[in-house]
Amino acid sequence: MGKYHDTELNFNSYGKRFGFDFIYQDAKNFNGWLKYDGAKHLELPDDILSVKTLNVNAYYALNSRRFSYPAAFSQNYIQRRSAGSLLLAASAMGQHASVSMEHGVELKMTNVCIGAGYGYNYVPSPNWLIHISALPTFIAYSNTSMSIGGESVPLNYHFPEVIITGRGAVVRQWGNKFLGMTMVFNFTNIGDKENLTVHNIKWRVRAFLGLRL
Repeated sequence: MGKYHDTELNFNSYGKRFGFDFIYQDAKNFNGWLKYDGAKHLELPDDILSVKTLNVNAYYALNSRRFSYPAAFSQNYIQRRSAGSLLLAASAMGQHASVSMEHGVELKMTNVCIGAGYGYNYVPSPNWLIHISALPTFIAYSNTSMSIGGESVPLNYHFPEVIITGRGAVVRQWGNKFLGMTMVFNFTNIGDKENLTVHNIKWRVRAFLGLRL
């Protein structure tokens, strides 16, 4: 409709044993403020901030014989009984943010994380499925750089830096028809509050209606 000029690409693949999310976003629709080195509080005009972000999140289900991610997210399996699974997880995030002003600010981050979490499929009746999972991962590799007005600002790794991926789903099925809703939530905490902290929060909710042939 012309109100926003952001671009986003999502690609998801959920298998019983292994799956991943691929999320790329090029966003310019921000508003906010900037305060640096004792200067006055400066309101940022529209379109002055540009952020490109790539998130990749993957899981490996240890109890894939009884627990099914695709039953909740792609509906090509049907979960008959409640079951959970320990999940091994890996996450990666790359981000390039820039502020276009007289003393421009540029931030580049690349982070790779590993961790583990848990997922559970609850089947309260034969026609219902409720899924919830959380996968916290901690940074194993970090490369961050920042410049203000062309001058480099040192940024150091500070434990714990974390990427958390949460997923949820509700599915109702009858016969060969099904409907439901899914949610994927990403939270990233990079840096420390004494110097510079960057938080990223992104969530996506989808509703669907389908038919098995």
